[in-house]
Amino acid sequence: MRSMLCEHPARREIVGEMHLRRWPLVGPGMRLVQIVRLATPDEEAEEQSALFARVAVDRGSCEAGRRHFSAILSEQVRLTWERHSEASTLSLFADEGAGELEAAVEWAEGLPGEAVRATKIWIVADEHEAAGVIAQLAFDPLQLVSCTIGDGARIWSDFRIRDDGYGCLVVAANGLAQGDLTRAVQRLQELGNYRNLALLGLPVAREAWPRLDQAESDLRNLGDELARTDVRDDELLERLCRVSLGLAALAAATGYRMSATAAYAQLVEERLAQLRPEPIAGYPSLFDFTQRRLLPAVRTCSTFAARERELTRRTAHMTSLLRTRIETRIENQNARMLGALNRSAKMQLRLQHLVEGLSVVAISYYSVSLLRLFLAEIGAGAPGRLAHPIKAAAVPIVIGLVFFGLRFLRRRALREAEDGLGPAGTSRPWPSLTESTVSMRSFL
Repeated sequence: MRSMLCEHPARREIVGEMHLRRWPLVGPGMRLVQIVRLATPDEEAEEQSALFARVAVDRGSCEAGRRHFSAILSEQVRLTWERHSEASTLSLFADEGAGELEAAVEWAEGLPGEAVRATKIWIVADEHEAAGVIAQLAFDPLQLVSCTIGDGARIWSDFRIRDDGYGCLVVAANGLAQGDLTRAVQRLQELGNYRNLALLGLPVAREAWPRLDQAESDLRNLGDELARTDVRDDELLERLCRVSLGLAALAAATGYRMSATAAYAQLVEERLAQLRPEPIAGYPSLFDFTQRRLLPAVRTCSTFAARERELTRRTAHMTSLLRTRIETRIENQNARMLGALNRSAKMQLRLQHLVEGLSVVAISYYSVSLLRLFLAEIGAGAPGRLAHPIKAAAVPIVIGLVFFGLRFLRRRALREAEDGLGPAGTSRPWPSLTESTVSMRSFL
């Protein structure tokens, strides 16, 4: 019966993520080969196409776009494939002595991508049987790590890359059930895979560390010069921008790798806790090996990321100080300019008063001259002795009229300015002091 349930498009995907992506059951007498690759998007598509084509030929089936599947690669070889966030894992399972395993490994090696880990695993029944395999593999005794994991299985490995490009691992089941043994070996491999992916950040941090040293030195010099008044602000700003852009570019180039290293390191700790390794006398344990080799690298990457963030914060703080310094200088420059404008206005006012006084004298002189001409025209009909007293009496009157007339016009103009009228009687308001300051800042 078809369900009428309306499902969320992502429901089946997220539920599938909750299920453990199990391996086929493994047991004594089996060999495993696992390859972990990093690939570009084009190489990922090419890898999936090659996998789907090979699995379809060999009776397997899968759906395009899936991130995990298991299939029968041949009569003696099984295959599991999984796509992680930035890597893919291909695992091959076969019985010891299976002739088809080598052909399958050769095919797997030709898939696109760059291997970050490749491991060959021998699973034996007990420690007595493991002794022969260990002698055959010729582990370095000074580098050999051995301990028990899970509920009694024991491992041996020197975690070194052989001439064929693979690391070697021997696992003695020691009576452990197949299900428990499978989970233990899968977690053991996940621990190693995440360890290598975490260590990818170490070369990046080492390579970029001198750039942080240079940025810190530049910031120190800029801090010293910021306290000096003889250094131009535009020069400081240009150098500070170069440092800031350099740190931004460095953060963009290394940020993902440093974050990925921290995430993978946490996964390694979780898998290590799940395996519960128990040391064996005379051998370093898996816990000792992981802590001694991985933790320093992770701490180096963590220190690098923290230092980069601190330098970015210091750069932003120094930029803020330089901006404050520039704004303070602009304010002081504006204050000096306003003071100069104020002194200029006072000078213009004094000159205006002087010109106004001269204008009173000039206008009065010409007015009295006109009055004299007028009296000269009518003087023929008037007694001569009256002309001079009239002209003398007219002088103070004319001066007074001119003085008070000009003063009245000046006061009227001031009242019009206070009422918000322009000099020509228009309705455009005079700019305020604040508006004038803003305009001068825009001009500067």
